[in-house]
Amino acid sequence: MPSLRRFRLLSLLVVLALPLEGAQAQTSPPNRKLNVLFLMADDLCCDLGCYGHPLVKSPNIDRLAQQGVRFERAYCQYPLCNPSRSSMLTGRRPNTTHVINNEARFRDTIADTQTLPQLFGNNGYFVARVGKLYHYGVPTQIGTSGLDDPASWAQVVNPRGRDKDDESDIFSLVPGQFGGTLSWLADDGTDEEQTDGQGAAAAIKLLEEHRNQPFFLAFGCYRPHTPYVAPKKWFELYPTSSIRLASVPTNHRDGVPPAAFLSAKPEQEKLTDELRRDAIQAYFASTSFMDAQIGKVVDALDRLGLADKTVIVFTSDHGYHLGEHGLWQKQSLFEESARVPLVIVAPGAKGRGSVSKRTVELVDLYPTLADLCGLPAPDYLAGKSLQPLLDDASAAWNKPAFTQVQRPRFGGYSVRTERYRYTEWGDGSQGSQLYDHETDPQEYHNLADDPTQAQTVAELKQLVAGNWPAGTWQPPLPPRKR
Repeated sequence: MPSLRRFRLLSLLVVLALPLEGAQAQTSPPNRKLNVLFLMADDLCCDLGCYGHPLVKSPNIDRLAQQGVRFERAYCQYPLCNPSRSSMLTGRRPNTTHVINNEARFRDTIADTQTLPQLFGNNGYFVARVGKLYHYGVPTQIGTSGLDDPASWAQVVNPRGRDKDDESDIFSLVPGQFGGTLSWLADDGTDEEQTDGQGAAAAIKLLEEHRNQPFFLAFGCYRPHTPYVAPKKWFELYPTSSIRLASVPTNHRDGVPPAAFLSAKPEQEKLTDELRRDAIQAYFASTSFMDAQIGKVVDALDRLGLADKTVIVFTSDHGYHLGEHGLWQKQSLFEESARVPLVIVAPGAKGRGSVSKRTVELVDLYPTLADLCGLPAPDYLAGKSLQPLLDDASAAWNKPAFTQVQRPRFGGYSVRTERYRYTEWGDGSQGSQLYDHETDPQEYHNLADDPTQAQTVAELKQLVAGNWPAGTWQPPLPPRKR
């Protein structure tokens, strides 16, 4: 009798336990791969709140910096849209892609490359882009396919807002030209009517539709790229009376190779101090507007319960001059042009909320994301996984950063270590530059010919020669006719 009673009691316990186990199976999250939310600005320098700028308001990017690792010394490989984006998304340097202008296609030279989004698509991810990732169209060409890489995406969205429709109202230093010169507009209407506002809405829709499967979603903003267009409310954040112009020494070109300044455009001679303040106001307004659109997408990620299973990357294709060295825009090898903002938020990373001062590159993003998501990266990648720095922002790291540009008859080749920037023009016959960032963070004192720096120059020359071996660089192929 006791045995029968004991058997019935055990049977009852088993029956009572079954619904509980079933409920647990239904509510436990599935064991799935990490997602990737890849967020890009266009032509954004490090004038952001989280990088210490006293005026620029960027609360959403700042929030990502608090949640992840902010990289203090991150650099592009070529300070121009198409070369930089092609290098970053293939994980290969411009001297391999041979893309050094805004017309060339990397598929013409390295057709068999597996791009970063392709890697994810080939491993079961839903892969999509909204807006500009490759150089598929600057704001004057919104809605065109341009230089996009169809093999990289399962779905694309090309937003087109009123910033395109209102072009006739845009002020430009070259009337009628907007994408390649200084131009701006404090626009009417709402954020949602702008191209990046529409892009944010499209990105959120894709998050909602694909929340239950692994995804690689890339959202590329057009701002703050020229024309600097944003609704008027963003301009009101930055009265021109609060704008401080770059302080440029009168002798800042002394002892510096002329090639260093060849990125300057003739129309910039028209700039008065008033126009300079107007341009910077518009750039800052466009930056804050872009930040707000990034915030909408990140908020949606949180709302959908995806934040703890999604790696977030925020960066720009290159930096930007706002009057430093007397230069504007890009295509120089000074710090402002080569340096980019970079924030990575990785679930479970130990270094979240920290700042890394190691020198890193945009080509490092491909191996980093493959590493974090457990995917097999190609063995030809030029970069290195940043995963150790996500756990310990000050971990041992001896990798310098390389940036290059092209001048009409020769190239410029620059290496950045944690302390120095060294640049050679051509094979050095066109001049060289050395800057000590401990004593000269604005790069106004060229030490390349200083006898006391001979050993430093010799060591950095070896790094340049190692990254660009003599005879390996060939001119880019001409654009293929279509």
